[in-house]
Amino acid sequence: MRAPALAALLVVVAGCGTSGGAADERVTVFAAASLTEVFTRLAEDFEAARPGVEVVVNFGGSSALARQIGQGAPADVFASAAPADMAEVADAGGTAAAPVTFARNRLTIAVPAGNPAGVTGLADFADADAKIALCAEQVPCGAAAKRAFEAAGVTARPDTVEQDVKAVLTKVRLGEVDAALVYRTDVRSAGGEVEGIGFPEADRTVNDYPIAPLAEARNPAGARAFVDFVRSDRGRAALAEAGFDAP
Repeated sequence: MRAPALAALLVVVAGCGTSGGAADERVTVFAAASLTEVFTRLAEDFEAARPGVEVVVNFGGSSALARQIGQGAPADVFASAAPADMAEVADAGGTAAAPVTFARNRLTIAVPAGNPAGVTGLADFADADAKIALCAEQVPCGAAAKRAFEAAGVTARPDTVEQDVKAVLTKVRLGEVDAALVYRTDVRSAGGEVEGIGFPEADRTVNDYPIAPLAEARNPAGARAFVDFVRSDRGRAALAEAGFDAP
């Protein structure tokens, strides 16, 4: 899949669900792109435990999702990759309960398998000859990258700036760039196609992930149940397996 396609909002309907089911049988979740793999799995598990329920998950950049919710997009649950985007929704009265942090994540350097450019650290992101991909600063992964570069005293020279972390990861997987900053969970999800390189400033890139049911939810009970499921022992185990830290 090419990057332009990934830049669009990803939509996943977990499991078979109930095609054309009533609104009260469907739970619509807006979730950060970095949650794609684990939330797809959790949505399938949620459906399996509740026959007749369908979970629809829209994945994208947290800032874009927050704007869509503010503009009235139909959603029951919001899971963001940073508190700031959740606050945008909550401060406008868009949440039905106080947001709760359910996971944490941090950035790592991602390079194509074999690290052909010999990248070793953040200093390589200032090399004009290196091909670099980063998230846009308005999305959580981009804001975290900015903090890392400031801490390291590095002025990055990106060749491409993407609207969500999965689009950045795709650039690495396809070998279109020498290095990028993505979440360590994304490197894990890419398997052997991508290698991760740690860096000392990674502690500056930790993002809290909050989740909340939404005030305009069409399925309030389903929204609360899904949030509880993500925070359950089963949800925490899936998040840990995906590489997320506990809050």
